Amino acid sequence: MPRPPLTPAEYWDLYKPYRGEGEQPAPSADRFEWTQFPGHGPGPELLGTPRTALELGPGEGAEAVHLARRGAQVTAVDFSALQIARARRWWSHIPGVTFLHADVCDFLMSEATEYDAIYSVWGAVWFTDPERLLPLVAKRLTPGGVFVFSHAEAGPGTHGAQQMRGKWLEGRQRELTVLRWQYGPAAWADLLRRSGFTHVDACIVPPPEDEPLGTLLVRAEVA
Repeated sequence: MPRPPLTPAEYWDLYKPYRGEGEQPAPSADRFEWTQFPGHGPGPELLGTPRTALELGPGEGAEAVHLARRGAQVTAVDFSALQIARARRWWSHIPGVTFLHADVCDFLMSEATEYDAIYSVWGAVWFTDPERLLPLVAKRLTPGGVFVFSHAEAGPGTHGAQQMRGKWLEGRQRELTVLRWQYGPAAWADLLRRSGFTHVDACIVPPPEDEPLGTLLVRAEVA
């Protein structure tokens, strides 16, 4: 039986809550999670076997560490100083992964390094204007490189930049309003193709039984 559609208020309430300082130990890096449901959906095989990878918005850093343990050299960039400090504290003993505090667009414009894979798991792709971000990502991929990202499927009545409020952002005690860009698979595919990507595959990964919110998952390549 089809699930009833979510109201806008219900949709925004389903975003993963911020986990504050000291509220839980470091997350496990045993599995690479694209969705918000542990053990659900595909894993790092979507990235192939990159020698070098860049994560945009790593948060707690579990996915970056997972790739590093598989042999990749991973750079992980996040605009949140608090998240980067936490990731460095938890994972400083892991070789092959570097956590940097920076705005992702500033980083992509200032660095000349190219990567075999660039990815984002419910991270910076969601919170950055794609008209600005996607061309920068395309320029920083090696020939044949892949770009993969995920975030929550678009909610009811949402398209384009949507305001998001919450005290959890960056661990702030007061609410901070940011924008996150909401598009369905077809719109993301069009944006990527216009930014120079090929072999675009954009879909919704259905949620587990009894869960209302699926995950948008997008994979694209550069020639």
